[in-house]
Amino acid sequence: MLDINNITYRIAGRALFEQASLSIPAGHHVGLVGPNGTGKSTLFKLIADELQLDGGDISMMSNTQMGMVRQDIPDDDTPLIDVVLAADTERASLFAELETDIDVERMSDIYMRLADINAYEAPSQAAIILSGLGFSTEQQSQPISDFSGGWKMRVALAAALFRKPNLLLLDEPTNHLDFEAIVWLETYLQNYEHTFIIISHDRETLNKVVTHIAHLDQLKLTLYTGNYDQFENAHAQKRLGHQALFDKQQAHKKKMMEFVDRFGAKASKAKQAQSRLRAIERMDMVDALIAERSTSFKFPQPEQISSPIITMDDVDVGYEAGKPILRKINIGLAGDDRVALLGANGNGKSTLVKLISDNLSAMTGQVTRNSKLRIGYFAQHQSDELDDETTPYEAMRKAIGDIAEAKCRALLGKFGFDKGKSDTQIRKLSGGEKARLLFCIMSHDAPHIMLLDEPTNHLDIDARQALIEALNGYEGCVILVSHDPHLVEAVAERLYLVRDAGVAPYEGDLDAYRGLIMEQRREERAQARKSKKTQKAKPAAKTDTAKAEKLEAELAKFTAQKTELEAAMSHPDAMADSAKMEQLLAEYAQVETQIGETEKAWFDTQG
Repeated sequence: MLDINNITYRIAGRALFEQASLSIPAGHHVGLVGPNGTGKSTLFKLIADELQLDGGDISMMSNTQMGMVRQDIPDDDTPLIDVVLAADTERASLFAELETDIDVERMSDIYMRLADINAYEAPSQAAIILSGLGFSTEQQSQPISDFSGGWKMRVALAAALFRKPNLLLLDEPTNHLDFEAIVWLETYLQNYEHTFIIISHDRETLNKVVTHIAHLDQLKLTLYTGNYDQFENAHAQKRLGHQALFDKQQAHKKKMMEFVDRFGAKASKAKQAQSRLRAIERMDMVDALIAERSTSFKFPQPEQISSPIITMDDVDVGYEAGKPILRKINIGLAGDDRVALLGANGNGKSTLVKLISDNLSAMTGQVTRNSKLRIGYFAQHQSDELDDETTPYEAMRKAIGDIAEAKCRALLGKFGFDKGKSDTQIRKLSGGEKARLLFCIMSHDAPHIMLLDEPTNHLDIDARQALIEALNGYEGCVILVSHDPHLVEAVAERLYLVRDAGVAPYEGDLDAYRGLIMEQRREERAQARKSKKTQKAKPAAKTDTAKAEKLEAELAKFTAQKTELEAAMSHPDAMADSAKMEQLLAEYAQVETQIGETEKAWFDTQG
């Protein structure tokens, strides 16, 4: 399927690949991994021929249809469903050609090709993909200009999946997805019948969807068989001695066992304790190896204050008067709570975080905070607000005010910024380095609560493990919104489900929540099918019964005519007689128009 042969590529004099080779057979599901900045996204651009190699070559099978997530999604009145349908350029061009003045033989070829590629089933297939990625039926017909950047990227992903290319390249596809959409995407990719290569920092996704790992390391590419955990085991064997890893592993296991010992006997925590035990059982050399490789950092410890540090009693909160997003919130937070918020995007998780952070006031009810409480807030969009022309040192000075240079640089040093990196323009930092800078700014005054809204979007797998280690060493309260299940399982001790305008404790674990999501999706599909049947059989009181029955009879007649014409057009006599075929095609087009008009008239009678 794909052969990468001794490629060399340099950017600004720095080599990213040096005589690197990789061969991927057809049907392989491959995860492309390696530290940030090593060239994973660049490799995709080289495969797509968007960049030119300095040496070597990349070849593919002659019938390869390559697909990538487009970055140039339109921002106009085009409905979402049409944006996705347009991704199948062959289908779109064939329909467009039918609108032109073409000969009968060409028209016949087009109809046959449209049938071969299941062109008439395309709208339902596009709708299924958009639904899986979180778009309601109503949203699918709305103009794409109505949606934010993150939702537009979901549309771009839907378009790439809709094409079903036999070589699909996915660069961080889960970054703009919530947990529910990730569950759907994982299932879709598990069943994908062609080859795909995925760049992802979500180890759980990689473990579920890939059959092989392509590791980019030291300018070379190496292919491993198995999922991410199996790759890490194999790679660990090559990198470090068993005893050193064993010691680190035992220390990490001890930390996780503390939770089990504390809460294993409590009925309300039993499922989460069992989940933590299973995580311990799955542990191997991997986590210790990651900790060894990562740039570690440490959050400052807050002084202890009395609990509860925040209580909410019958709180309603929202943005418009009289229209609360969340209602009747009753929560108490202790100084050492570790809470993860679950729920689909748009259900109100970020609204709850803003309420806790005091960036949003309660509409009704009472919020009580400890008078000494300090809060640190990390939001995923904050990296876009950094001034690219300043340095980390200047950003810290601006954030925390007048402070001695030595103290400022000491704070930065705890997050991996030496003097050279502290004086580098922010625009030259990687996404992971910008995230660490934001962690440093957020926590400089040792907050009692850290609110983390999607903190891992720009972190590679190693940096995510470093964040886990830092959070598990922090003694304050953590409120976490994340679609990374590994982070949630390793850090959170309590789960809250934000759904149906409410916030309630969730007593299950993430496996149970994943099952809940899948069951909800099945129910939604069943309800949609039921709704369609109901719509076709509405009570006579709401319809013009006589007119509806007449239209149904006409529709049956036209449908029968269409079937007869299709049979006639496929007969050898018609294929050999251009005049006859032209007549049949004209009749076919007329019948299709009559069917469309009759269907519309019938729906109008249904109330």
